Amino acid sequence: MLIAADKFKGSLTAVQVAERVTAGLHRVAPHAEVEALPVADGGDGTVDAAVAAGFERRTVRVAGPLGDEVEAAFALRGDTAVVEMAEASGLQRLPAGVFAPLTASTYGSGELLRAALDAGARTIVFGVGGSATTDGGAGMLSALGARFLDADGEPVAPGGGPLAGLATADLSGLDPRVSEVDLVLASDVDNPLTGPKGAPAVYGPQKGASPEDVAALDAALAHFATVLEKAVGTEAAEYAQAPGAGAAGGIGYGALVLGARFRPGIEVMLDVLGFAPALERATLVITGEGSLDEQTLHGKAPAGVATAARAAGKEVVAVCGRLALPPEALGKAGIRRAYALTEVEPDIAKCIADAGPILERVAENIGRDFLI
Repeated sequence: MLIAADKFKGSLTAVQVAERVTAGLHRVAPHAEVEALPVADGGDGTVDAAVAAGFERRTVRVAGPLGDEVEAAFALRGDTAVVEMAEASGLQRLPAGVFAPLTASTYGSGELLRAALDAGARTIVFGVGGSATTDGGAGMLSALGARFLDADGEPVAPGGGPLAGLATADLSGLDPRVSEVDLVLASDVDNPLTGPKGAPAVYGPQKGASPEDVAALDAALAHFATVLEKAVGTEAAEYAQAPGAGAAGGIGYGALVLGARFRPGIEVMLDVLGFAPALERATLVITGEGSLDEQTLHGKAPAGVATAARAAGKEVVAVCGRLALPPEALGKAGIRRAYALTEVEPDIAKCIADAGPILERVAENIGRDFLI
C-alpha cells in the first residue's frame, strides 16, 4: 500500500499525514506493508516532500517578502535542487495579520535560486505557490543580477506597485549560470500575467489587495512586461500570456524570462520524488489533501497521483479534511472513494484542531474496507 498524499493545510504536513494514515492502517492490519511517499504540487511543503524522499535540506539566510532576513530551505540530491519560492517569499513569512500586496518582493526567492546554483545544481525544480508577492518576479530577477531603474536612473523600490515607475530594464548582468541549468517552473496555476485571469485579479485579493490595488498592480505588471520587451525582445510579451506566467504573483513570468520551462507541479514532483517505482510496488494508493474540491481537479496533488495510478492500473482512495466533490467527479478523476475527517467528526473546528488522531480513525476505516 502506498500513501502519496499532500498536506492538510493548517493542520498536518504531508509527512504527518503519511504517519497518521500508516498508524491507523497498522492498528487494523499490523503486518500490512505500507510505503509512504509524501507529495506536493510545487506550493508550500514542496521542499519538505523532497527531503522526505531523500533529498538533503540546505538552509540559507535570504530576504523575506518585506526585506527582513529569514532562514529558508531548499532541497538537494546530486545535481538536482528543489527550490520553493514560499520558503522565502510566502505568505507565512509575513507577520500575522500583515499584508503588503504592493510592496512585497520576491528578492529572497532569487537568492534561494542563487544558493542552489552555488551548491552545484544543474537541474532546478522551482516550485511556486503560496506567495505574499505580486511583483512579476522583478525582485527575483534583481537578486540574480538584473537592474530595474526609474526615469532618474535609480533602482525602483521593491514590490509590484513601484513597477509603474519603471523606465529601463537591464538584464545583461544576470548570473550566467542560470542559462546553463535546466530550470523547471513547477506550478498548478496556468494563469497569464495580467488581465481578468491574471495574477493581480485572481490572486491579489488573497494577499490583501483592494480593488484599487488590483487595478494598480495589473497596470504595473503590464508596464513591466512592456519595458522588458524593449530589453529582451518580443518573447517578453509572449511570456506574459503564457500558461504559468501568473503563478505566485507573476514570479512565473520572471522564471519564463530566465528560460524556465513550465510543467504542472505535481507531474514534476512525482518524477523528482520517484513515484513511478513506488507505484509499481503498490497494490492500493492512498492520496489526499485538506480539501477535496473543484480546485483539486485542476492540477492539485491528489488528481495528479490518481491520474498516474489509474494509468498504471492501480486503485486509488483519498483522505481529506473536507469533501466537496460528488462520487461521479471523484470517479472521473480516478479516485474510487474519498474518506473525510468530517465523516468521523462533524465539528469542523475539531477536525482542524485534532486532525491527526481523527485521520488515524479514518485510516482504520480504510484498513477495514481494503485490508481485512
